[in-house]
Amino acid sequence: MRESAGYIPDIGEEKFEQKILKFRELEVEIPLLSEQQMNRVIETVKKASAETLKSFSIKEMVDIIDEAAERLLDRSSYYRQKAEKLLPLVTGYDEEMIRLALTSYLKSFRKHELQRFITEDLGNPLLLDEFQPRIKGGFSKAVGPELITHIWSGNVPALPLWSFISGLLVKAGNIGKVSSAEPLFASWFAHLLADIEPKLADCFAVVWWKGGDEEREQSVFEQSSLVIGYGGNRSLQSLQSRIPITTRFLPFGHKVSFGLISNAALDSQKAWGTAHQAALDVIRYDQQGCYSPHFFYVQKGGKVTPREFARYIATELDNLGKRYPRRALSMEESSSLASWRQKEEVSLFVNSDNEVLGDSANQWVVVYDEGTIGFNPSPLNRVIRVIGFETIEDLLPVIKPYRAFLQTVGMACSPKELFTWADLLGGIGVTRITALGTMTSPEAGWHHDGRFNLLDLISMVDIESSAEEGSERFAPYVD
Repeated sequence: MRESAGYIPDIGEEKFEQKILKFRELEVEIPLLSEQQMNRVIETVKKASAETLKSFSIKEMVDIIDEAAERLLDRSSYYRQKAEKLLPLVTGYDEEMIRLALTSYLKSFRKHELQRFITEDLGNPLLLDEFQPRIKGGFSKAVGPELITHIWSGNVPALPLWSFISGLLVKAGNIGKVSSAEPLFASWFAHLLADIEPKLADCFAVVWWKGGDEEREQSVFEQSSLVIGYGGNRSLQSLQSRIPITTRFLPFGHKVSFGLISNAALDSQKAWGTAHQAALDVIRYDQQGCYSPHFFYVQKGGKVTPREFARYIATELDNLGKRYPRRALSMEESSSLASWRQKEEVSLFVNSDNEVLGDSANQWVVVYDEGTIGFNPSPLNRVIRVIGFETIEDLLPVIKPYRAFLQTVGMACSPKELFTWADLLGGIGVTRITALGTMTSPEAGWHHDGRFNLLDLISMVDIESSAEEGSERFAPYVD
């Protein structure tokens, strides 16, 4: 089976070198552009962005993206059927998991959610169209970059939509480099946009090159106003070293997220539901997202102890695993997971109060840690640690040294604890607080790693009140 990926605007030629990416029984064919072809793509996208994309109103852009999201939510539509059929082959994730996760994710890009998204950052969406009056006097307008280059990762299907759509909303030309691990969804989305509004056909491109290909990267980076990069910290550091100082760089690197469960959620009636929500956060895309939990801190003093709660999670992971099987691991991943589990089991000889729960095939593993409170990232792939604690103040000194890596905390707690704990966690680097069970589903307009989605992309152009007042002297109606 063969599928085409990538999206190339009209640059006056149709012949491109093709790279074949292999995924089990599926082969994905994607253009590998020469430096000259890439330069023509850049020129075309910039020109179309300036002449066409910027002529669209923000309302028109929202309507186009909303139509694309609506079609992708329709399970009978062409691209949605492609996604449900081919993404499991490319990623290895369970078909039903992909179906449900896509629906939940794509709803974030419907019209009303996009309107919230824009208002969250800008207040007045019309700033993206024309100069708007400022309270202190004068006028301002938001101007997007001439060209944004996106370096996307492939750990979570459809993840590129966040930055791609953000780039479209600020009316920038967009060139996205897809990952070898998942080259399809961004490609389909580009084709879908061009189908919905043919005038946009030359305003973006979806391309591929091998990471570290300096010949192709140099041409793109030197002509970009902004580069947005996703990936591991080492790869981003290497990427940054290859980006000219005159090109802005927005990196989104490795983050660690975790769950925090109050004893208020641990009575005999609520504990099972809490464990179910925690397990859902673990199984969705096998913890591959930056917002997926690595461990759960569980407060002591409830009717259900942290040890019992660890067993509840184990039961839920086992049950959910029958409905949503984990993807097949590579030999390297399997070996790493087995080694990690063996190390944890050996540690039981030192601390017999700990417990390691899991099935014989390592489809999931839960470690209950009775010892000193720690901050121990998971090897992922449905491996989770449960750590008991007494008070939030006991956790802060342990978590604080890792503030540069913190992102999401999924909470199950009382309203009073929510705001008290969120205030303390925000002070040591956590940037997103959400309900347990929704860790992998950020709301539209969320502040990714504590930053703004659109404000970080735009420049503000100000007309000061003195310029407005001064212009009155030269108006044709002045006596």
